[in-house]
Amino acid sequence: MTLETPIEYVKGIGSERAKLIKNVLGISTVDDFLNFFPIRYLDKSQVFTVSQLQETPNEVQLKGKIIAVQEIATGKMKRLTAKFQDATGTLDLVWFQYSKWLKEQLPVNQEVYIFGKLNLFNQQFSMPHPEIEAVESKNNDTRLQPLYPSSEKLTKRGMSQKYFQNILKTICREIPQLIEENLPEELMKSMKFLSRQRTYVNIHFPKNQLFYEAANRRLKFEESFFFQLGYALKKLHHKTQSVGNPFSIVGDHFVDFYENHLPFELTNAQKRVLKEIRTDMKKPIQMNRLLQGDVGSGKTMVALLTMLIAMDNGFQSCIMAPTEILAQQHYNGIKDLLKDTRVKVSLLTGSVKTSARRIIHEELENGELSILVGTHAVLEDKVKFKNLGLAIIDEQHRFGVAQRAKLWAKNRIPPHILVMTATPIPRTLAMSFYSDLDVSVIDELPIGRKAIITAHRKEKDRNYVYQFCHEEIRKGRQIYFVYPLIEESETLDYKNLMEGLEHVMDNFSNYNVTMLHGRMKPAEKDAAMNYFASGNSQIMVATTVIEVGVNVPNASVMVIESAERFGLSQLHQLRGRVGRGAEQSYCILMTSDKLSKESRTRIKTMTETNDGFKISEVDMQLRGPGDILGTQQSGVVDFKKLDLVNDGEIIQITKKLVEKILEIDPHLTRIEHQIIKNFYLKNYKGKNKWSKIS
Repeated sequence: MTLETPIEYVKGIGSERAKLIKNVLGISTVDDFLNFFPIRYLDKSQVFTVSQLQETPNEVQLKGKIIAVQEIATGKMKRLTAKFQDATGTLDLVWFQYSKWLKEQLPVNQEVYIFGKLNLFNQQFSMPHPEIEAVESKNNDTRLQPLYPSSEKLTKRGMSQKYFQNILKTICREIPQLIEENLPEELMKSMKFLSRQRTYVNIHFPKNQLFYEAANRRLKFEESFFFQLGYALKKLHHKTQSVGNPFSIVGDHFVDFYENHLPFELTNAQKRVLKEIRTDMKKPIQMNRLLQGDVGSGKTMVALLTMLIAMDNGFQSCIMAPTEILAQQHYNGIKDLLKDTRVKVSLLTGSVKTSARRIIHEELENGELSILVGTHAVLEDKVKFKNLGLAIIDEQHRFGVAQRAKLWAKNRIPPHILVMTATPIPRTLAMSFYSDLDVSVIDELPIGRKAIITAHRKEKDRNYVYQFCHEEIRKGRQIYFVYPLIEESETLDYKNLMEGLEHVMDNFSNYNVTMLHGRMKPAEKDAAMNYFASGNSQIMVATTVIEVGVNVPNASVMVIESAERFGLSQLHQLRGRVGRGAEQSYCILMTSDKLSKESRTRIKTMTETNDGFKISEVDMQLRGPGDILGTQQSGVVDFKKLDLVNDGEIIQITKKLVEKILEIDPHLTRIEHQIIKNFYLKNYKGKNKWSKIS
């Protein structure tokens, strides 16, 4: 038997069962079965007495006698009950489905062990459908018994938990021949790890809880270690092998803008990040950097200054956004900042007319156009640059690997890459899935910005909320009302946008109200946005299209209707649309009276902090890492043991260890590292296909 042996050749399986197991569980080799870990364990080492019983989700075991059996009929329904007794009290056993055989074979007045889950009703415990075992025939093996993921389909075909336990026992007997060590001896000693062979035995059949925990810890470490190693090797290869255009000078375009056109002083965080980017781009190696910054922290300004450095070195730049409204936002902002300079900037999206496109294509190819802002339209084959030196991607998780790769191919020497996100990335994700990127963080807001005050209000408070909005408008401010739905839903009792618009117009009849939603044509959206941004309209009623791409410094209040319908990340993004000027701004979360536990957590988090990183951690606990990474990265969180939400400490330890090992032995050529290299090449190489930049 080897790890590659098909399971049909394992004793007790055969071809028919193998086919079913593969279809239902995806297990086709011995290796798959070894990594088919129990979901939980039954602990039959502990024996309770009736007097010790208390509510628990786990099964319990008792020792005593069945002293009476009774069949009870209720209408057409029958159930079998038995009275179990030990020295401390009695417990009812009950079977709702049973055979005549069971009724006749129950061992009355004999010493037995019973095992099962407790049911509490009217302050009395009972045990439905218990396992019963005579004392003299009990197996005294005190190991925890594994329970594996299964399905009704398998159980009906005779593949019970007992069946899987026996299969795994057969395979585990072969572990000395199957499992090789993959970590150096020194590392094993320092981490106090079980050997890899003992780890696999004890994850399936732990001697006790301590052995299970030791095996579990080792497997989590392994997954994190080799995953980190893959990204670290990729990053190392990038830094030593990838070619990039060195941007050696900071010239007239940057200096002129910085000294004469900068509308505000940069924060220390912006200056620090610019320095990190500048250091990267000086080298003849492609920059590969992630720029994280909370909503309104000034990422666009950093992006613009970086593009001016590219220009000073004779290169063009491109900034790509996932939506037209965000691309338009970047374009408007950059064009406005550059209005008194000679720098040419254009916008390319799906709705740009053919005649305008033709001009953009020509100016890109002859080098007349220095900065292009766009959406996926930038990736089209007909879009050719004279000399693309810098590619900036905003909210990159919305783009697939293949799409991004098209952008890198638009120059003979790949452009420097700056990936930006306004969605703070939880620490454990940044340490793992983004670890092939260098990371910069803008962790302070521009000078003069005030923290947004967030409040939770319910329907009974609506009049007070409207009164507050009237007061803000009288001060000359503007208001957003955001709704989660655009069409009536028969199953959800939420105000839709049209009802909302009507309601707002009734209560704010003296003011101009603008509407914005996703079904409007781009020109209609622009007109609505411009009308609101110019101050002609005091109130905007919108759906979540304003989540990104709207910048109206005079807007000081955002009222989010049915806020319990929004995710944390979305609520945080929406809140970031206010607080962009120097005035105090407010975010009001309107909810129904009844909230789920998760909704309460989201609303509480929003009212307690403006820190996007803290919010992202709570968001990951609620939604899990798969959703945070986005649909383009689906399938990446396929760890069997490692938990990105709760195993931050292990991820941090493995990251530091990998960095330390590669610092002294970048090619893993030392004798003590051969064991790591061989295992990685055999099991992990090529599996990081979901990496951020490729």
